[in-house]
Amino acid sequence: MPPTKKTKKTHESINNRLALVMKSGKYTLGYKTVLKSLRSSKGKLIIIANNCPPLRKSEIEYYAMLAKVGVHHYNGNNVDLGTACGKYFRVCCLSIIDPGDAAEIFLTCDIIFLRTTKPFGFK
Repeated sequence: MPPTKKTKKTHESINNRLALVMKSGKYTLGYKTVLKSLRSSKGKLIIIANNCPPLRKSEIEYYAMLAKVGVHHYNGNNVDLGTACGKYFRVCCLSIIDPGDAAEIFLTCDIIFLRTTKPFGFK
């Protein structure tokens, strides 16, 4: 039972960070805009719902690997991800361009960034 509580706590923490990004940061929702942000090297973190179609998921992961951007697999379906973003529609994937006040979302998602061109205060 304790691992379930930790997973639930981490899940709630990611949801809280996502809500903060939606308020104070810049982001794009949707498959096409996520690919555009990856091609233009604007995205810093990609979040994918767990029921995203496999072909889309692999394509997003491939573009993210080329752009050296972290990918987080959200532990919920696209309805849960849309709700966590504060939207009333399904969200398959989203790209965080500027986290705003929630720069620690990268630490919550266990992503290590090796890019030194645009750090968010991490050393």
